[in-house]
Amino acid sequence: MKKKIGIIGGGQLGLMIAQEAHRLGAVVSALDPAPDAPAFAETDSHIVAAYDDLEALEKLGDMSDVLTYEFENVPGDILRHLEGKYDIKQGIAPLFDSQDRLREKNNAKKHGLPTPAYVAVPACSASEDCTEVPSKLSDDQRKRELENAVARIGIPCVLKTRRLGYDGHGQAVIKTAADIPQAAQLLSVPCILESFVDFDYEASVVMVSDGSRTIHFPIGRNIHKGGILDLSIVPAKGMYRNSMAGGTKDMEESALGLKIAGACEHFMEDCGYKGILAIELFIKGDDFVFNEMAPRPHNSGHYTIEGCTTNQYRELCRFLLGEPLEVPELIAPTVMKNILGQDLDAAWSVVRASDAGISGNSFCGEAGTGVYVHIYGKTESRPKRKMGHITFVPMTLEEYDECWADKFVYGKYIDGK
Repeated sequence: MKKKIGIIGGGQLGLMIAQEAHRLGAVVSALDPAPDAPAFAETDSHIVAAYDDLEALEKLGDMSDVLTYEFENVPGDILRHLEGKYDIKQGIAPLFDSQDRLREKNNAKKHGLPTPAYVAVPACSASEDCTEVPSKLSDDQRKRELENAVARIGIPCVLKTRRLGYDGHGQAVIKTAADIPQAAQLLSVPCILESFVDFDYEASVVMVSDGSRTIHFPIGRNIHKGGILDLSIVPAKGMYRNSMAGGTKDMEESALGLKIAGACEHFMEDCGYKGILAIELFIKGDDFVFNEMAPRPHNSGHYTIEGCTTNQYRELCRFLLGEPLEVPELIAPTVMKNILGQDLDAAWSVVRASDAGISGNSFCGEAGTGVYVHIYGKTESRPKRKMGHITFVPMTLEEYDECWADKFVYGKYIDGK
């Protein structure tokens, strides 16, 4: 009998989980509040309901052998009602730990990952359970609280809301004292102030663990624009010892790559996390600093679908289905381009130029040799909304800049961050 996977969330990550689950012979259901959620085009059944609708979540649980979640803002308190009654194989601990930046940073430090200097703001909200104190402060009190925190951390620094921030939302960079009054407006909710990290580039480590074995995918470099991931470049510079001129089969991680992968795997195992976990790090020379984590497939890991011998969605599904994990290998140098609303027309032009068959508002396939286009089928396009991605294999950043960058809004990146 086929095993049944239930996905809480129906976005593009749920879509790609469902695609891989079907390839492994599973039946898939998903729950999402949007009736046109992308994953619904791939799942065998779906439920349209809010994430805090306990009755609907229990219905999904009754339909499934195992449950997973595809984004980290699923209400953790709701999942506590489901844990024990249904098989949430990853557990809710990694989700809960990732939902509050203060708890996340405290957890990283506790389990051996270096972090930037940070402090809770306002100071009275240092408790991880605090939610009400900031809303009672006046504008002047918020400004003074932030001034005191800045005096401790130093300038430049970054103020972030502790919960529900994503893609640059809920953040304010403080470069001078003149930035404090505007930034203090975030303090209607608990925040965290972090020292500004001087880094060479950001990298992601995507891992999957079944509790006895942890695998990680090749470490990539992330390039952001406007606070949103634009490109993933794999492998990241300095993470591997040998040139890729002779292929990737015999690639060995460098001392830095081994140190980073070892620290991240130790963190995951020390926390007792299972399933999938992505960790973003700031890299400076031979050192690294923890930025944030996500207990779900990661945008920077889309490249694994065509760039590796197995991908992040497939290995998550293997874990969910109780199958042995497969160690991934990089097929060739790879560039993944995130397609936001402003780049959607350009992405469609790539598909049309290939004479590929187009059905509706979605596409998944090869549009030219080594050019793999994924358009998620979202019915509404708007600037900065993630609408799809394109993976180029083989491709280096320099080759991307020469051949493809001018087709998209943000342009070239050589030697840039």
